[in-house]
Amino acid sequence: MKLEDWIKKDQCMLLKSSTKTEAILEMLDIVAATGSISDMENLKKEIFYREQIMSTGLGQGLAVPHVRFEGTAEPIVLIGTRKESITDYESLDDAPVMIVVMIIVGPEQHREYLRILSLVAHKLKNKAFQEELLNCETGEQIARLMAGE
Repeated sequence: MKLEDWIKKDQCMLLKSSTKTEAILEMLDIVAATGSISDMENLKKEIFYREQIMSTGLGQGLAVPHVRFEGTAEPIVLIGTRKESITDYESLDDAPVMIVVMIIVGPEQHREYLRILSLVAHKLKNKAFQEELLNCETGEQIARLMAGE
């Protein structure tokens, strides 16, 4: 499968939140609105538990909060950007985060998770691509760019 198979324009957004917690909650609100997860409270607990173990701020302005969650039929990928950055993300390189890619998969969707992560990393390792992404003005533009349109 290709990245565009998992990217949906209504799951791509310009983040309004300036803190890590608020940004994650803002993205989880989008998941809740889709109705694809019935137990949102436990999903929130799992995402934040994962963050307590180790921050998902990978460095170079990128964070990838992720979780394997029971009841996830299909992988869910959300992409949020914030030009002004999220300064409290606790990234590995201590740099502020400007791109957040949230990945939610079922417990048995290991292959899909690795494929999504690989495709996202391949696109976002390019600084020029990151700049293009940060210059998008709508979620639809983010989705189109990530899909290679």
